[in-house]
Amino acid sequence: MSKYLVLGSNSFAGASFVNYCVNNGNQVIGINRSPETSKIFLPILNNPKKDNYCFHNLDINKDNDKVLNVIDEFKPDVIVDFAGQGMVAESWQNPHQWYQTNIVSKAKIHRFLIGKSYLKNYIRISTPEVYGSNDSLIDESFSMNPSTPYAISHMATDLSILALHKNLSFPASIGRFANFYGPHQQLYRIIPKTIISVLNNSILNLHGGGKSVRAFIHADDVSNGILKMVETGRLGEVYHFSPEEFFSIKDIVMMICDELDADFDKHTKVTEDRAGKDFAYLMGSNKANSELKWNSEIALKTGIKQTIKWVKSNLDDITKLSHEYEHKE
Repeated sequence: MSKYLVLGSNSFAGASFVNYCVNNGNQVIGINRSPETSKIFLPILNNPKKDNYCFHNLDINKDNDKVLNVIDEFKPDVIVDFAGQGMVAESWQNPHQWYQTNIVSKAKIHRFLIGKSYLKNYIRISTPEVYGSNDSLIDESFSMNPSTPYAISHMATDLSILALHKNLSFPASIGRFANFYGPHQQLYRIIPKTIISVLNNSILNLHGGGKSVRAFIHADDVSNGILKMVETGRLGEVYHFSPEEFFSIKDIVMMICDELDADFDKHTKVTEDRAGKDFAYLMGSNKANSELKWNSEIALKTGIKQTIKWVKSNLDDITKLSHEYEHKE
């Protein structure tokens, strides 16, 4: 049994990994600034092995010293870092909050961990947004060119981690993942939001007509990729994790409408695009394929059907909740 500590454990991907990790026989501690909420979003709360999980409601900004104490007391073999100020468009309003959370508070944690003999690997969950928009398949050596405060904050943290590894032997590696999706995702994300919109017979705004292109990776494929990094990945390396197929946001919405036998034109409205929105992220995963023997296993249509089933099963409760992003400082 390995000991994992998960920062950002109540985020969608963080919660999915917690559940996946416990199911693989590990002991897990989760840390998140938001308290535990509904079982709808936290599958670990329905897991018969949940006694192998312990949650701490701590903010890496306000409770940084307490976070460090929890880490030092637990002495994890692996830390997986999903924590951070999310959302791209909103980062233009108060960029200093993104820099404080994603750079400054993280840097304190990273420096504290230097020389801790118990830590074997710090897995940093990053994003293709650090590259900016690209029009051809890119590998991990592609130059970073971020377009938003959100992306800048991620680039800075990635570079800081790599420098700490190079100069101070920080045992860390970085995974950059395509867009997460699957059951239990926050309701403001495009796939669940589209499903809910269609089921409630409401109108979905398509920013810029939904022309931007993305790859979508199922939460289980994310979790599997992280465990592959732990098992066979090399410290100080960056790995891409992305399915080989890329879709426009409009394609995704049309796919969901087809699954629900709904009229795309009746359920969508074209609106102005967001500032700094990149057109396409096209990451290649050859390195993860060859070195880690990782491949995306869950087809997008299969994952969308799973997510539709989850929404329908919880629709009464979901309908009572906000479907919009609520910013927290």
